[in-house]
Amino acid sequence: MNYAANAYARTSRSAPMTPREAESAVLIKAAQQLVGASHGLATGDTRPLNEALSFNQRVWTILASEATAEENPLPVDIKQGICNLGVFVLRNCLDTMIEPTPEKIANLVAINNEIAAGLQGNPG
Repeated sequence: MNYAANAYARTSRSAPMTPREAESAVLIKAAQQLVGASHGLATGDTRPLNEALSFNQRVWTILASEATAEENPLPVDIKQGICNLGVFVLRNCLDTMIEPTPEKIANLVAINNEIAAGLQGNPG
């Protein structure tokens, strides 16, 4: 099992959570890691940022894979939307690794926080 899946499993075991709550918690954790790692940009140390971006990629890979699985009962249009958003996030993670900017990081953080809020029932 990879690092993101382990983190997901630990989060879901730490307190009784629904799957939606666990997904939200992992997205928030990834967003927090991105924010924390972004402070290294000023010094030129991109290693923490690349680690946070890799974690975010793993989280989104798992979310998109689970959401689009054939046995998932979500409607097809919702599955497609999650898949499209996952692809967008993965591309933006790679782009941010190549050319990091505060704006790119902020966009990824905003996406994670918005989806986490929606999963918690607090849209926008």
